[in-house]
Amino acid sequence: MIDLYYWTTPNGHKITLFLEETGLPYTLHPIHIGKGEQFAPDFLKISPNNRIPAIVDQQPADGGAPLSLFESGAILEYLADKTGQFLPQHDLRARFTTLQWLYWQMGGVGPMAGQNHHFNRYAPEPIPYAINRYVKETARLYGVLDKQLATNDWVAGADYSIADMAIYPWAKLWEGQQQRIEDFPHMARWLERIAARPAVQRAYALVDQINTDPKALMTAEARKLLFGIEANNPPAD
Repeated sequence: MIDLYYWTTPNGHKITLFLEETGLPYTLHPIHIGKGEQFAPDFLKISPNNRIPAIVDQQPADGGAPLSLFESGAILEYLADKTGQFLPQHDLRARFTTLQWLYWQMGGVGPMAGQNHHFNRYAPEPIPYAINRYVKETARLYGVLDKQLATNDWVAGADYSIADMAIYPWAKLWEGQQQRIEDFPHMARWLERIAARPAVQRAYALVDQINTDPKALMTAEARKLLFGIEANNPPAD
């Protein structure tokens, strides 16, 4: 049994995508990041970086005590090895092709698109230099992805993998990142194919169950908790 500590963010979706694909039993523990639940002492024992997602595997393969992990990329790699799915186990080249694209997401798409979201949606005042910087870098990264998908069915080759699961929750938000989907036709087809997967639909159905107030992260208090923006310094419209 996997205990998943989760909120309805792109990084949180990565893990529900994997768990729904594999059918690995899990219990969902919502961590409302707009209410500061990520700072609770019990959660910090699992995720000392006070970020979701995090997991506790109650039955790790070594037969030892429950194993806790934070960082979405590490979690995906661990679960793929645990189940033997969505990451090649015996083909060295295929395995590291998948991992390089997973790490590409962790080191590139996630941070750059995340800053894109921040300066476009959450910053208390518009900063044109920052907005332009991250919009352009997001476009560059999606150009890399589009080129890869021009000759591959999936990001790492012929098979759907944890690389696709890691990239998809960020790439599907292209519109809010001020991107033009027509600039990335191969990525657009890939997004449609992933969205049609039943496991993906089940994973995203959790959003309406868990996050009943999508605007909760837009409040002044939530911004203070998430970004250090003072509650008495409300964001510009």
